Amino acid sequence: MLRFPVKRAVIHVILEKNVNLERKEKAVAGNSIFERDYVLLDGAMGTMLQKKGMEVGTVPETLNILKPEWIVDIHKSYIEAGADIVYANTFGANRYKMENTGYSVKELISAAIKNAKEAAKGTDTLVALDLGPIGQLLEPTGSLTFEEAYDIFKEEVVAAEGADVIVIETMTDLLETKAAVLAAKENSSLPVMTTMTFEENKRTFTGCSVSAMCLTLQGLGVDALGVNCSLGPKDLLPIVEEISKWTYLPIVVKANAGLPDPVTNTYNVSADEFATICKEMLKFGAKVMGGCCGTTPEYVARLKEMLEESKKNGDFKKNDYSGEMAVCSPLKTVVVNQPRIVGERINPTGKKRFKQALIENDMDYILGQAIEQIEGGADILDVNVGLPQIDEREMMIKTIKALQSIVDVPLQIDSTKSEVLEAALRVYNGKPIVNSVNGEDAVLDKILPVVAKYGAAVIGLTLDENGIPDSAEGRVKIAEKIMNRAMEYGIRKENIIIDCLTLTVSAEQKAAQETLKALNIVKNKLGLKTVLGVSNISFGLPNREIVNKTFLTMALHSGLDLPIINPNVSSMVWAVKTYKVLAAIDENAMDFIEYSNNNPIEVAVKKDATETKTVKSAGAVSLGSKEADMLLHAMETGMKNDGRSITKDLLNNTDAMVIINEMLIPALDVVGDKFEKGTIFLPQLILAADVAKECFEEIKYYLANNGEVSESKGKIIVATVKGDIHDIGKNIVKVILENYGFDVIDLGRDVDPMAIVNSAIENDVHLVGLSALMTTTLGSMEETIKLLRENNVECKVMVGGAVLTADYAMQIGADYYAKDAKMSADIAKEVLCD
Repeated sequence: MLRFPVKRAVIHVILEKNVNLERKEKAVAGNSIFERDYVLLDGAMGTMLQKKGMEVGTVPETLNILKPEWIVDIHKSYIEAGADIVYANTFGANRYKMENTGYSVKELISAAIKNAKEAAKGTDTLVALDLGPIGQLLEPTGSLTFEEAYDIFKEEVVAAEGADVIVIETMTDLLETKAAVLAAKENSSLPVMTTMTFEENKRTFTGCSVSAMCLTLQGLGVDALGVNCSLGPKDLLPIVEEISKWTYLPIVVKANAGLPDPVTNTYNVSADEFATICKEMLKFGAKVMGGCCGTTPEYVARLKEMLEESKKNGDFKKNDYSGEMAVCSPLKTVVVNQPRIVGERINPTGKKRFKQALIENDMDYILGQAIEQIEGGADILDVNVGLPQIDEREMMIKTIKALQSIVDVPLQIDSTKSEVLEAALRVYNGKPIVNSVNGEDAVLDKILPVVAKYGAAVIGLTLDENGIPDSAEGRVKIAEKIMNRAMEYGIRKENIIIDCLTLTVSAEQKAAQETLKALNIVKNKLGLKTVLGVSNISFGLPNREIVNKTFLTMALHSGLDLPIINPNVSSMVWAVKTYKVLAAIDENAMDFIEYSNNNPIEVAVKKDATETKTVKSAGAVSLGSKEADMLLHAMETGMKNDGRSITKDLLNNTDAMVIINEMLIPALDVVGDKFEKGTIFLPQLILAADVAKECFEEIKYYLANNGEVSESKGKIIVATVKGDIHDIGKNIVKVILENYGFDVIDLGRDVDPMAIVNSAIENDVHLVGLSALMTTTLGSMEETIKLLRENNVECKVMVGGAVLTADYAMQIGADYYAKDAKMSADIAKEVLCD
């Protein structure tokens, strides 16, 4: 496992946080396990509890108290099979999931750790606190805040006295995972192992990519990371290979035993086949292995045999990690292996309108600036909200959250205040850039520890207490100091970016050449990435755009990686695109050609920085009218207020049902089609639905004021079946259905079959949607369908959930299988509208 040198400054920071030394010693002992040739984890808990006789609807964590002998026996069986780490039975032991059990989080986790410790007595096996997802979506796609999620995980971590390791597993939301990691790192000194669950498209349920997971979590200081659940070992091979390209940490794999048969509750991959396929993962650097759903002690024993044999044969390989500079949001990773554009417009400097927006808390204006820059060609957005009249820290938090709710590009957090930077880094979802530090010791020692803690990249300005050196050599000397100090703090070299500083040529004409000379040395001799605020060069001169474009081209040739420019000035974007063709970076000019097709010069140019007119790019989806296209654009960008105001204007001269049927529904269909094709992901789908909801609310308000009633497309019941407390999928379906104009009766989770039957009869409902996430509750789903039929309820039934297949849906009597929320809307339209 890679180690960074811990220098005196870092030790000083640690001591300032009053870290308990005894806990530190225990953490070192736990960390050493990942330095072994391999680490063997246990298998599934649920499978074993079912064999013990766990009844449908039982909350597994309560068995830590009700049936401790069962739990101890299961742990012992895995230890006897060779497990180095067993997961305590705490996966769902958070306050949200346990609120109706009658037990506190502390009681359940303490009992679980005690049971696991009892089983491991007399062995070297370690006990892990197992943290699973909370069970609610975080904002902006849900209502749970980052701060609330952190507090929930903190409660679990604090309760886990006696654990040796913390495992965070089966996560789909990167921000929720970050909350869990920070709760673990800040309230315990135990090693932390983290796995997310990916689908075959190499994305999680919420759209998080493999690269985003690796870049973010290793930056936060986890000790090992990887994948668990969702798929069998064969289907996880490509995902493990992808992980190996993005991390230097030990890779963790806990695959399912293939796919379950919902009738027999058995899985289709045998223990021998499981171990054989897992062996192929060793060539990608996997070294921490166990089993997830459907695996038993037999699977763990076979893994042990395979790993021992592989150790003798030298089959273990290192990760294929290149160490390139990259930043990310959950949905998009930007690798800085070529010039990437940083948008400069979210900054009050010299912008009267932007200052006004900050003072008036006009977030729509700020979001509009972000969208314009991305449409103009920005790969990364710089975010600066520093203004004396406002609380910069609070505005930065609000802006970061708002931006990440509508844009998918990474952000560059721009402030001189360490408290502002830390607040922003804490809530940022992904790996950002921090702009910036300089060569002053006080600045380096204040900000670099914050950058290191959150795993960000950092920009270093080549100035110090003596100002900006006149010579290139002086600036390079400061750059080297920043590089060395950053690496002492544990910041990897590829995450250090140097700004050699652009001075205006109207005042210091020779400085331009010194900037370019310094940039070239930093790039080619120090081996660091470079950044420049390009437009400073022309301050005080006429025809600034021509000066900026020429200097930008010179800087790119000298090694500039991150030009900070206004992407709304198309000549600057064209300069970058053209340079990449001429420098043979853009192979076969494919990017240049695509950009040219979508941005004809005669219509793509935004004449100046203040113009806010949106230019519709060629090749975009059109709904046939300007107004419908405007609504679609509002949905795709997540601009709720725009959607509502457009709808309000339309109602002055357009019938409400025309707006709904010929504009809103077709726009939702376009967004849904993009979701099905994988060009957008769940957060964007939900944001589009939220915009549609605002549009529908405006229509309802208009109709009510005019004595009319909005037309419903029909009633639908949605419910998570008896015994299942997971309702994220059901809640998403509800949002989508409502925005297609259906009245949704949400019966909640863990719903008794007869309650569903009675509600369907009482409300004359002709479509019922049932959800289940656990194989143990599929019997409840079948019983519900049976009771609907026996009571002659005239309704169709659609079913969905991760454990379901289309074949099984038909087998239990369902009429439809909805693989996702968009398909549920298609089914509803077929049943209730055709």
